[in-house]
Amino acid sequence: MKASSCCSRDKAPASKWRRGREIASWLLPTATLALIPKCPACVAGYVALATGIGISLPTASFVRGSLIALCLVSLAFLAVRRVRRLNAARAAVIRR
Repeated sequence: MKASSCCSRDKAPASKWRRGREIASWLLPTATLALIPKCPACVAGYVALATGIGISLPTASFVRGSLIALCLVSLAFLAVRRVRRLNAARAAVIRR
């Protein structure tokens, strides 16, 4: 039996690499946000352990705030992109 013409226009399923990349794009900022230390002294300690460079507490506080803002902006961007993709798919189904 041959598929109908409406089914032949459907997009191919996403590859494993694309799905993995999408999951990683959500996982990286979420994990970073969850694992950011709560105090600037801990941030300074982690930076010193990772790089061997000591930073002051005000700098560590700025780095912590910047990381939090970067993670939140990244997650907001991913959410907006996902909503737009879902709206486009919904509109394509309605047009058929």
